[in-house]
Amino acid sequence: MFTGIVQGTAPIIAIEAKKNLCTHYVRLPTSLLLNLDIGASIAHNGCCLTVTNIADDVVSFDLMQVTLQLTNLGAIKVGDEVNLERPASLKTEIGGHMMSGHIIGTAELSKIVTSENNRQIWFSLPNRALMKYILHKGYIGVDGISLTVSEVADDRFCVHLIPETLRRTTLGKKRLGASVNIEIDSQTQAIIDTVERVLSARHRA
Repeated sequence: MFTGIVQGTAPIIAIEAKKNLCTHYVRLPTSLLLNLDIGASIAHNGCCLTVTNIADDVVSFDLMQVTLQLTNLGAIKVGDEVNLERPASLKTEIGGHMMSGHIIGTAELSKIVTSENNRQIWFSLPNRALMKYILHKGYIGVDGISLTVSEVADDRFCVHLIPETLRRTTLGKKRLGASVNIEIDSQTQAIIDTVERVLSARHRA
């Protein structure tokens, strides 16, 4: 499990393409290397990946075909940076919200409104069926960042970012048309799906 509080960013220094598999090599900051073992999990842009090898500060991760297709990691190039977070522990302060690292799809950055000490960013969801899970003032994971939904309109939603979030994550460098990974709040999804099942059962009765 993760909290959506990004602990650092790091560049992809090499990509090895194989049949139905891709290996990313990332140069991790020292703070994320402490007690890191092969088999451990690290979220990349919110997507939970497994450590497959450690060579000094270069750590490798294997990405299956479905991960490459479902997330924005399939479009990553050498030199691109990713948001990183190691799993939460029992001693972790939950500053964001509980996240699984399971991406449900991507959204497109469609509008940026910048004002003093604030940036409003709008995202469009290609899969409109997912919009029912995105609620005003609800939680959402965007490239692994725990954010609060500010507004919802049709197939779009927006968030507000403070300077610290822009500085600590890759969102500050995103431009119009950029693809971001989306993880919806699991509790919201469970409630909505349960209500829909109950109402559907009553309708059939």
